[in-house]
Amino acid sequence: MRPFDPRLLRYASAARGILAAGGLLAVLQTCCVVAFAWLVTQLIVRAIAGDSPAELSGLFAWLVLVILLRGAVLWLSDTNAARGGSTVIGQLRAALTSALGRLGPSWLSTRSTAEVTLTVGRGLDALDGYFTKYLPQLILTALATPILLAVIFWQDATSGIIVLVTLPLIPLFMVLVGWATQAAQQRQWAALSILSRGFLDVVNGLSTLKLFGRQHRQSARIRAVSDDYRVHTMKVLRMSFLSGFVLELAASLSVALVAVAIGLRLLDGQLDLSVGLFVLLLAPEAFLPLRAVGASYHAATEGIEASQSAFEILDADRAVQDAPGTVAHPTRAAQGAAGGLVFDDVSVRYDDRTAVDGFSGRAAPGALTVVSAPSGAGKSTLIAAALGFVPFDGAIEAAGATDASGRRDAIAWAGQRPGLIAGTVSSNVALGSAVPDLELVRESLRAAAADELSPDIVLGAAGVGLSGGQAQRVAVARALYRMRAQGCPVLILDEPTSALDDVTEARLLRTLRRLADDGRTVVVASHREAIVAAADAVLTLGALAHVR
Repeated sequence: MRPFDPRLLRYASAARGILAAGGLLAVLQTCCVVAFAWLVTQLIVRAIAGDSPAELSGLFAWLVLVILLRGAVLWLSDTNAARGGSTVIGQLRAALTSALGRLGPSWLSTRSTAEVTLTVGRGLDALDGYFTKYLPQLILTALATPILLAVIFWQDATSGIIVLVTLPLIPLFMVLVGWATQAAQQRQWAALSILSRGFLDVVNGLSTLKLFGRQHRQSARIRAVSDDYRVHTMKVLRMSFLSGFVLELAASLSVALVAVAIGLRLLDGQLDLSVGLFVLLLAPEAFLPLRAVGASYHAATEGIEASQSAFEILDADRAVQDAPGTVAHPTRAAQGAAGGLVFDDVSVRYDDRTAVDGFSGRAAPGALTVVSAPSGAGKSTLIAAALGFVPFDGAIEAAGATDASGRRDAIAWAGQRPGLIAGTVSSNVALGSAVPDLELVRESLRAAAADELSPDIVLGAAGVGLSGGQAQRVAVARALYRMRAQGCPVLILDEPTSALDDVTEARLLRTLRRLADDGRTVVVASHREAIVAAADAVLTLGALAHVR
């Protein structure tokens, strides 16, 4: 677990400002420490020498000024860390949200939804301790410790050697305790992930559990997982207290060695009082940043652990964007196409498996086009490629747009999984709309053959409260709402009638026919006979059927 991951600078530009401002403030704080020690030393030495209060008033004034300046620098440092941390966390959360949108459901289907949600939510929030406590101390250690060590060497080489020899003991103990803390923190994060996934599974299946009277047995399981998380959390806290004790002990013994050496030389007359007192005041300050880093490390471990998960998602998104097919190029099909949805020699591969191999075809505006193939043949993969959710070879054009972002803007889409959220039916249909249009919500529900559903019905997590067919139609209504609200020329529906009866399917087909007659490009991935029979054109994976 690295104390600072360079990827933070890549994915959150505000981190550069935090580091620059933190470095400047750390240097100012160190100068204040040196000035404070020198002024206190001069006041004590001159008072012992018999100087009057009037003669010392100037030094007192400077001392008060340094104290006020040091307080102001500390306040600015805390403010920089708090505000900068909030900005960086916001940038990372925005980058993660955008990355998850680009990666799409095909990538998310290979990950635990609860774990991804935990990373974007609580995980990034835990970075607050990293920025407000750990990072400022890390910067201070990197800058203040060498400066203070150089000043001590300049004043007294013997004390400088003692500090130089004993100073590495603190990082050594930090590393040893840090390894144990990292292992405990990883187990704690894993326990929290298991708890999140288990709780989400229970919520999703609660209606089924209640139906069979098994809901009470799940409470024992959640209690056991919660106890496991509690145990791991207490282990991390024990590590924190242990490391604090070890670091304090090492620093105290090191300062004591310096103090004993100075005292013996003062008694022997080998060292001047002003030098000895000045060095003695600086010695604890040389160890303080390292001690503070060790103490604040534990406040940052959860955030650092979560940031690794966040960086993995962002790296996956970066790899997808850099992969072939994510940056489109002119194609033969695109050169002759006047809008619509065009595939030119598109291939999609997952590791060593080919999901789509050399597919070419076109869905024309004003036509109802069906992509027909057996289940598992690659229909959903082809749609994911059109939406920019998976890397591919070849090229795809949607309403003249060839890049992933442009294609996505041109397409309104509903996938096989409804993907509903907790809230009202209206909020699900108008998802992503800044100012939902209630009349358009009702019109979209009617068009999706879901007019029996009130927009005010409140749904649970993952759309709990609706049947499979109702959830499917709400997802179609969402695509229709986006198509009308955003003016999307292309509508893609993936198996929209798999959970519908024949009558409801016929109603939805009439809506799709009207949209095609209005000039929209309507594409439906399905192998149901009624939809294939209603199509103007049928695309199979490998060939384009003649337009009827």
